[in-house]
Amino acid sequence: MISRRCLEVFAHCRQPLSIVTKIRLILRDLDLLRDLAAHDAVGVALSLTSLDAGLSARMEPRAAAPADRLETIRRLKAAGVPVGVLLAPVIPSLNDVQIPALLAAAADAGARWAGYVLLRLPHQVKDLFGDWLRRNFPQRAAHVESQIRQTHGGQLYDARFGVRQLGEGPLAQHIGDIFRVCAARSGLAGEASAPSGASFRRPCGGQMNLFFD
Repeated sequence: MISRRCLEVFAHCRQPLSIVTKIRLILRDLDLLRDLAAHDAVGVALSLTSLDAGLSARMEPRAAAPADRLETIRRLKAAGVPVGVLLAPVIPSLNDVQIPALLAAAADAGARWAGYVLLRLPHQVKDLFGDWLRRNFPQRAAHVESQIRQTHGGQLYDARFGVRQLGEGPLAQHIGDIFRVCAARSGLAGEASAPSGASFRRPCGGQMNLFFD
C-alpha cells in the first residue's frame, strides 16, 4: 500500500506526476488518478512489448498479459485519465515487427500518444540478456544480437544521451521510421502533455501530517 499512500499525498496536494507501468494494479488507485486528472495533474503510460501472450510472458514473466494492459488503457481512458503507450523494449528481429499492430491496438483501446525505446543493455544486463536470449531463442540468438549491435555501432550498448534509447544507423532509422509512420496512422503521433502544477496546493498543518495519521 506504499504506492497508494504516496498517491494520496499527490492527490491531496494536486502535485503533478507521470506514471509508467506494465501492471493493471494501477486500477486499484483509479479514484486518486481521477482526482488528479480533474486538475490536469497526471499522465499514465502503459508499456507494451507484444500482442502475443506467449512472447510477452517470456519477455516479462511477472507482468500483466497484453490483453490486461489494453484493458487497463481502456479503463483509464473511460475514467478521464490521460493515457499513452510505450513500446519498450523494442528488440530487433524479436518484437519490432509488431510495432504496427501494437500501435493500432493501443489506439483502439484509447491511448492518446505513443513512444518507444530500443532495448538497453548497460553493465551486467548484457550478460543477463544474452543468457535469456540463448535459452529462449537458441536458433535466433546470434541474429538478434547482430541486429542489436547494428543499432549501436557494433556494440551491445551505447550510453550516450540521445542515442542509448533510440540507437543509430540504418536499422535504428528503419525502426524509427516504421514507428513514426504507424503512430501517425493510428493517431498517436502527438507528444504526451506535461502534467500541470497550476492547481498545486501546499499541505495544511505541515508536511509530516500527510504521512502520519
